[in-house]
Amino acid sequence: MDEKIPAYLYEKKNSIKTIVFTALFALLFINLFQPFGSRDWYPDVSDIKYFAFSSLIILTGMLVVVISRVILTAYSKRRDILYWQYALWIVCEIIAMAIFYTLFAKFFPKDGIERDISEIFRQSLINTALVLLLPYAITWLYFSWKEKSTLLEHIEQEKSAEVRAKILIAFPDEKGDLKISVMLENLLFIESADNYATIYYLNKSGVSQFLLRNSLKWMEEHLTKDTPLVRCHRSYIVNMDKVKILKKIKGGIVLELDEERTPDIPVSRTYYESFMHKFSHYSM
Repeated sequence: MDEKIPAYLYEKKNSIKTIVFTALFALLFINLFQPFGSRDWYPDVSDIKYFAFSSLIILTGMLVVVISRVILTAYSKRRDILYWQYALWIVCEIIAMAIFYTLFAKFFPKDGIERDISEIFRQSLINTALVLLLPYAITWLYFSWKEKSTLLEHIEQEKSAEVRAKILIAFPDEKGDLKISVMLENLLFIESADNYATIYYLNKSGVSQFLLRNSLKWMEEHLTKDTPLVRCHRSYIVNMDKVKILKKIKGGIVLELDEERTPDIPVSRTYYESFMHKFSHYSM
């Protein structure tokens, strides 16, 4: 109980999801199940009027949760929130909403059955606990599953990147004769000029290059599938794992690699869409 609660419980976007889901759950719960015979409290009220009335007090009562979650999010930016503090926070939400519903049910509308305020509070406390705790538990489980799925996906991506880095990329010439092989983790980019291609890669002395007779089109067709290599320009294929910055300038988009003494690689309009599709995958 003295441990810090997960960040997903008080993140702004998740707080909004929690509030919306709780409001919808409360509306369905009150109007479909009508707990503790609440429909009989107002026998002279039509079903439509009862639905409107119950929906109004539920949505109005949700302001308590909205205010509470805003305060919780602001508080979390300054101090850590422990499990026991979060549990106490929820208890306070339940009590606050129960008081609100008690006062509302006691004085509005006037044509309801007269009931003792202590009995109203007792029923309101139970109803409010159900209305809040059930959706809170569901959203907690959902956010936990979502975070674990994201973490697992991130781990798998890291493992995939490690496996990719150990791939040996073979570069044959136009006759099919092997001329050079480069580890993917050392390959920077490929530049073409007419029927020749220059392979830029890392070795012990820094950035090296190797010229061979073959087309960039052949390399695009045979080397870019299931690898981080992507064609971004008529004259360039780049290793996405080596891109450090994607920068938009007046003339278009250029790529800065994570190695010194390497030129900025342009992205042309022709290859923009296919490049961005692959970039979005390898930049997560």
